[in-house]
Amino acid sequence: MKQIQKLLMIVLLAVTLGFSQEINRYGTTAANFLEIGIGSAASAMGEAYVGVANDLSSIYWNPAGLASIQQSEALFVIQPWVININTLFAGAAIKVPSIGTLALGLTQVDYGEMDVTTLEYQDGTGEKFTANDLAASVSFARKLVPWFSFGVSGKLIHSNIWRCNANAVAMDLGVIVNTHFFSVTGEQKDGMTIGMSISNYGTRMRYDGIDLLNPIDISLYENGNYGDVPGQFRTQAWELPLLFRIGVAVKPIVSTYHNLIIAADALHPNNNMESVNVGTQYEMHIPGAGKFYLRGGYKALFMNKTEYGITGGGGIKLFFMGNHSITIDYAYKTMGILGNVHAYTVGMTF
Repeated sequence: MKQIQKLLMIVLLAVTLGFSQEINRYGTTAANFLEIGIGSAASAMGEAYVGVANDLSSIYWNPAGLASIQQSEALFVIQPWVININTLFAGAAIKVPSIGTLALGLTQVDYGEMDVTTLEYQDGTGEKFTANDLAASVSFARKLVPWFSFGVSGKLIHSNIWRCNANAVAMDLGVIVNTHFFSVTGEQKDGMTIGMSISNYGTRMRYDGIDLLNPIDISLYENGNYGDVPGQFRTQAWELPLLFRIGVAVKPIVSTYHNLIIAADALHPNNNMESVNVGTQYEMHIPGAGKFYLRGGYKALFMNKTEYGITGGGGIKLFFMGNHSITIDYAYKTMGILGNVHAYTVGMTF
């Protein structure tokens, strides 16, 4: 118990120090698609999921949550984003007895087709170009003791804009601690859960490619020199969107047929101000059939001039062939002037 109390003191100190920062580095990172949440369950709960994570979407939120997976699992997410941007995720996890959980994840963002414009042809040259982002991850998670889990992910990040591209490597780290606090049953698994994760700690990204090649006259006002020297613009290297999350989740209702989770996350990013996400999930168990979920939340509390807001959604989990299941989830997020976003998720165990 003393160890848990010390841990809580460290957690509160970290949150206090994080929220004391006043300098916000808006628009100073690359690969910002890494900030788009994965999974309808988490999105519907206002993205307050770092202490709740217990499925394959934990690859994004907190890799330690993968340790809670009891059997092999696959997950597919389709999330149409703003201005015709499409986000896709596919992943799979395998439970290896006595070792832990191994998982693979692939996130792809398609920005669609756009017109090529120049200073001379500002309405378009008649050409088209595309842009895509990709992140491939390998994760491992394990429960060291029944109340403590840790996880780590390594990922390769690739960004492409027409004939230019950039690459980076990064890692995510996460832990989940189960406590006896606020347990309505007296059991530790039903008590307050504390989760922490650090996402996208890695190298910088710098774009390079033939689109940066241009003929340059190095001595514009000198006669007789060669005026078409091949030159290349060198772009600046940018950091990845590093994000520290810490959250808690409590279960005020735990019974055979009904469960309720209330969660809150505090976020400290390197490219924005701190904020808090809150969410809740109601679960109803249908004997012999499956489970029904209803979720709601609010994203980016205490953030100035945010376009985020209320979230909601639900889902259903159907059992078949003994211990196999299929899950269908939906999430809805409000984003102010950017419109509303929907996310659709299908998961299965095998």
